[in-house]
Amino acid sequence: MTVFGVDEKLCRAHVKASQKEPRRAMSHAVAELLTILDLERIEENIFRGRSPQVGWQRVFGGLVVAQALVASARTVEGRAPHSLHGYFLLPGDPAAPIVYEVDRLRDGKSFTTRRCNAIQHGRAIFSLSASFQIEEEGLEHAVAMPDVPKPETLPSETEMVARFGDLMPAPIRRWFASDRPIEARPVDLSRYVRHAAGAPKQCVWLRATGPLPDDPGIHRAVLAYLSDMTLLDTALIAHGHFVFDAELQIASLDHALWFHRPFRADEWLLYAQDSPNSFGARGLTRGLLFSHDGSLVASVMQEGLIRPKAHRT
Repeated sequence: MTVFGVDEKLCRAHVKASQKEPRRAMSHAVAELLTILDLERIEENIFRGRSPQVGWQRVFGGLVVAQALVASARTVEGRAPHSLHGYFLLPGDPAAPIVYEVDRLRDGKSFTTRRCNAIQHGRAIFSLSASFQIEEEGLEHAVAMPDVPKPETLPSETEMVARFGDLMPAPIRRWFASDRPIEARPVDLSRYVRHAAGAPKQCVWLRATGPLPDDPGIHRAVLAYLSDMTLLDTALIAHGHFVFDAELQIASLDHALWFHRPFRADEWLLYAQDSPNSFGARGLTRGLLFSHDGSLVASVMQEGLIRPKAHRT
């Protein structure tokens, strides 16, 4: 039997549905992420951040997006971000601090605009533009959330590795087994065990691995962080590849995020993704983030480099 075009045995993997999960404690990884997102203020418009020392060769793009958003937001009073657009310029060095310089471009009656450059070793590695808005009433509509299994019916990461780890590529298995601030429950596990090309779309439930403070700004920063997870991988589904494939050079080029409605990033969010195009060594991906009750809370688009290493080094 299939659900939403997915093998039900792989999706449900004997996990019984439970609408009420036990109370969670804050994980070490979440505590570390919150510390890293709490940027040091150096000057009025200058902040300093760092990366977790977990052996990565370069800084995770979602972390730079989140820190740049935090830096920009700390120069704005009484307005929440509704959109951000960023360009990844150079790979980040995890061993070095990142300096964030914020330009106060505009403070209007309804909207505020900020530009933020992330700098390492004297060079910009990322550039962000963010817009903030006062709270307003207006017309409302939203697309419906895809009809997929709820996260409570899907196997946890530990259960996925225990049951299907031998079928997964080693980097994927290590990723699911690692201590991370965001946990993932893919709707379609066949993506990770069948190694075959398919339609470039996927749905993944994501949430912080422990409770977060109530500050909405923290939840927006964590959503910005997780919005870079699994997204570019969607473009690779059409070609039977993974983001960890050694024969490909893969990197995010730009990232856009729109906040629509209030949410909590420590509660399950469905990340419904698809890739409408890949061409010219680039892949375009887009995603919609829904709360557990089906509300559309954010939209994301990203283009990334997907280059066979044999073609150019």
